[in-house]
Amino acid sequence: MKIVVTANGNDLDAQISPVFGRCSTFVFVDVETMAFEAVANPALSTPGGAGIQAAQFVVDHGAEAVLSGNIGPNAYGVFQAANMPIYLISEGTVRQAVEAYKAGKLQSTAQANVQAHTGMGRWGSRGGPGGGHGRPGQT
Repeated sequence: MKIVVTANGNDLDAQISPVFGRCSTFVFVDVETMAFEAVANPALSTPGGAGIQAAQFVVDHGAEAVLSGNIGPNAYGVFQAANMPIYLISEGTVRQAVEAYKAGKLQSTAQANVQAHTGMGRWGSRGGPGGGHGRPGQT
C-alpha cells in the first residue's frame, strides 16, 4: 500500500509538514517495504487553488491514504471523491508517522480540519497586508 506524508524534507527522517496544499514535499511511502519517493509539491507556489491541485496530484500519483497535519475543505473534497482516507499527524518525522499509521495509532478525519486558505501565511492570497487593495498604511 502506498501512502503520502506531507513533509519539510526529502526522506523518511524529514519533519512532517503541518500543512497540506502548501507543504514543500510529498513523501510517498510503500508501507510494506518502506521504499519511498520524495516529490516537490507542484502546487506550492500557485497563486490559488493549491489544495485542490495538490490533492489531485496525490491522487494521480497513486497514494491510497494521506497523512498530514491539516486538510482544508477543497483538498478534503478531492480526497472524499477519490474515497481516500485522511489521517491527522501533528509532529515527528515521516518515518514516525508511517510507523504510527502501520500500528493503527492515527486518527482518521471525516471532515476538513481547517478553513480554506489556512496555509497561505500571514499575507493571504493577495501577497500583502492590504489584501491587494492599495498600499499598507494608506487610507
